[in-house]
Amino acid sequence: MRLVLASNNAKKLAELGQLFAPLGIELVTQGSLGVSEAEEPHQTFIENGLAKARHASAMTGLPAIADDSGLCVDALGGAPGVQSAVFAAFTPDIGMDREAQRRAQDAANNRLLLDQLAGKTDRRASFVCALVALRSPQDPEPLIAFGRWNGQILAEPRGEGGFGYDPLMFIPSLGNTVADLPSEVKNANSHRAIAAAQMLALMRQAWRI
Repeated sequence: MRLVLASNNAKKLAELGQLFAPLGIELVTQGSLGVSEAEEPHQTFIENGLAKARHASAMTGLPAIADDSGLCVDALGGAPGVQSAVFAAFTPDIGMDREAQRRAQDAANNRLLLDQLAGKTDRRASFVCALVALRSPQDPEPLIAFGRWNGQILAEPRGEGGFGYDPLMFIPSLGNTVADLPSEVKNANSHRAIAAAQMLALMRQAWRI
């Protein structure tokens, strides 16, 4: 089965590709099929996931899956939430490629997060992930899975792996930041892993894969 991923993020493709391998699903990015990214105007992860999956499916004629995920910080009332990827204002330099822009945006987001948490003792936070899968844009029964990975925000980044807020997110049960975890450990425990496990069960049951 070929499933279009409503994202152009190579790291998400690799992570989700491994998680969906047990079903024999070929996961391809929408960008590789010439599809632009959808608008994400909503205030919840699930609503944005639905919008992205419908767009990808409508443009390709394929079943689609969308991942909408982010960081929710208790002391900030759930922010950055759906704005996690663009939390900080950022203007890319001329000539920066897509991955360089992502890295620079990540760094700006992390600086802003630390600034907003300065002086706060409550550092609790959760990585959350909504996965939405559709057989077609008109599918009346979208599959929806939700994962939450609890941790706390450190006062400074630690670790070289991962992306986004991974260097700031400390997972007490694993004794490391997400950026310090080997990929196999991250993929087995992450918010995407939790949501993907739910989605695998839903696909087997509802789509009879």
